[in-house]
Amino acid sequence: MKASSKIKSEYHLLRQLCEIHAPSGSERAMKDFLLSYIHRQKKKWTVIPEIIEGEDFQDCLILKFGRPRTAIFAHMDTVGFTVRYFNQLISIGSPDAEAGTRLVGHDAQGKIECELEYDKENHAFYKFGRPIERGTTLTYKIDFRETKEFIQSPYLDNRLGIFNALKVAETLKNGVLVFSCWEEHGGGSANYLAKYIYKKWNVRQALISDITWVSDGIDHGQGVAISLRDRNIPRLSFVEKIINIAKKNKIAYQLEVEGSGSSDGGELQRGHLPFDWCFVGAPEQGAHSPHEKVHKKDIQAMICLYHTCMNNL
Repeated sequence: MKASSKIKSEYHLLRQLCEIHAPSGSERAMKDFLLSYIHRQKKKWTVIPEIIEGEDFQDCLILKFGRPRTAIFAHMDTVGFTVRYFNQLISIGSPDAEAGTRLVGHDAQGKIECELEYDKENHAFYKFGRPIERGTTLTYKIDFRETKEFIQSPYLDNRLGIFNALKVAETLKNGVLVFSCWEEHGGGSANYLAKYIYKKWNVRQALISDITWVSDGIDHGQGVAISLRDRNIPRLSFVEKIINIAKKNKIAYQLEVEGSGSSDGGELQRGHLPFDWCFVGAPEQGAHSPHEKVHKKDIQAMICLYHTCMNNL
């Protein structure tokens, strides 16, 4: 009974994370939630972290535990839409939603729940009872569904990556958690965050706590995906360390090989610092749609591998 109550509590946090409106450029609400959560929970953690935030970090957030060697990067933003003119919508990142999808947000006139429409040329529009103020951001209305095996909800990418980092924080003795911005719309923060942790603590290796795809070679329920490459190619010798840790500790994993897609890891690779990185994440079906779906076994494997890697890298 106690074990099932714990699991329910854990996924309640994931649901809370999914419900926060924070598309790229509007991450402040997620940062505020995280700060509130961290201040409530940190006394229960093995090590109370140093919290680094402020104008020099924009809406990003860093937690430093002990004497760090490795960082976990988890982006806080989601895909969505920006209101333009005459009911037009412009994509934030690469949303993938069918006509009729419910979108939510708010402007100076109040809360918004509207409907997504497309014209014959596949341009996006909103359907609502009044004009929405230009510049307003809209995101998918959350429908969080949990079964015995699966979690399904908009924005598991990347609220599950944040959830993973917060679970690791509970027992983390040495490490850095980095919560970044703008990843879904071109990045822009991971590079300066990496520079800070490199200069401050000589941290030069990172795990990218993000969500990847179910594909023809990656299945639900077969373990966390360790990415050998996507659009970017990490250093094999570092990736092999993670694979060996998973093997030694009998943690279920799958090896991913893709030719497209990117993450904060791409920013680290394109930066001027000697950072090793690897994307390690649970696979989902329906990426960037209102119906993202992840197997619970893969979530647990992800958390377990991150716990183990942070103690052994």
